[in-house]
Parts: sequence; C-alpha cells; structure tokens
Amino acid sequence: MSYVNWKIKGPKVATCNCDFGCPCEFLAPPTNANLCEGVEIMRIDEGWFGDGADQVRLDGLLVGARYRWPGPLHKGGGIVQGLFEERTSDAQRDALFKILGGEEQEPTTVFNIYGSTIETEYDLLFGNTDLAIDFKARTARFAMPGVTEMTVEPIKNPVTGLDYFSQIVLHSGFEYRTAEMASATFRSTGDRLAMDYSEVYAALFYGAYGPYGIIQDEAKTGFEAALAA
Repeated sequence: MSYVNWKIKGPKVATCNCDFGCPCEFLAPPTNANLCEGVEIMRIDEGWFGDGADQVRLDGLLVGARYRWPGPLHKGGGIVQGLFEERTSDAQRDALFKILGGEEQEPTTVFNIYGSTIETEYDLLFGNTDLAIDFKARTARFAMPGVTEMTVEPIKNPVTGLDYFSQIVLHSGFEYRTAEMASATFRSTGDRLAMDYSEVYAALFYGAYGPYGIIQDEAKTGFEAALAA
C-alpha cells in the first residue's frame, strides 16, 4: 500500500500514571491494572505532509494529547484529546489528524497502533502552549494554561537523594528505541480527562516518524545530539 509522503521529528516527552519505567514497556499490565492515563507532548523540529505545491509544513509546532485507557492499551477502549497550539492552521491541523490518527502509516507502526485502540476522541483543544526540555538534565516543563501542566525531573535515589539516571532500550519498540527515564508530576483539568499525579513515569526521547514507522537513523542521531547539548 502506498502512503502520502510525510515526516515529523523532534523531542518528545511521554508521561503516565505508572511507576517509573512503566511495566507496559515490557509487555506487562500497567501499574494500576484498571487505568492507564497521561499526557504526551512533541515539538516538531522538522515536519511536512505531502509533496510539491500541496505540501504542508509542520516545522516548529507543538502537538500533544491527554489520554486514558481502562486497562492495558492493547485491549482498547481508549479516550484521547489532542492539544494543539493556537497558531496551528487548518491545513496543518488536517495534516496532523491524518498523521497522528494513523491514517497514513503502516498498521504495525506507532500512530496506527495507538489509533486502533481509541474508542472515543474528544474535540481538539487549542491554546498557547510552552515546552522546555533538557535531555542532559532529564528535565522538562509543558503547560497549556487552564488545561494541563507537566513538570519532569530526574528520578531521585531514595537513599542518597541524588539524581538517578537510567535509560530504557527497546530493540523492537514502535514509539522509541531509546529513552531517558525520569519522574513526572502532571495535572489535567476539566470535566473530561481530569488527572493529578506526582512522581510517576516519564520518558524523554527523540521521535522521528514517517509512513513506515520510526526513522531509526534520524531518531538515534537526534537523541544523541540532545544528550550532548
């Protein structure tokens, strides 16, 4: 099957209510067997959808989501709500819908997999967003005022109180292959998808995706550059 030519790449932060490391990464049930929920955000350093005169550029946009599943992700029943910047144009919104919904991606790749588990999709939220991320320090901060806020810090050694740095390497991962582990505190408000967690799972990684999944050489190069910055 042929797909529209597209690519998005840039740093990404993923959080959820699981313990550090997230058992789901190892094909185990979530920490709370009856709930998996969190917030993700990505800054698109370089991105496009389509070719030629119809190509839509996505460079510089922040795109995120808050989500909830009533158990292990692969069992479905998920709820999601996209978080887009106020300045996102209609053409960019439509392109991101097709990308993030998995419409223009192989069935065994990240956005198609996630999309297949979603049962309910709430209306997009648009707002002024802000993301600061430092891979080397294992820190990040994201806010969409009145909707959600997230702070990421290094995991602390409970004995010494010192920062504890660790990575997860997933040789066949579909969202990332290597990620820095960290500790997240995040809150999400409103009648839908309200949540409030402290010192839970966070992953910092460099996403690089196209119609056929992870673009591994660009993801690896981006991750190494972010750690060295």
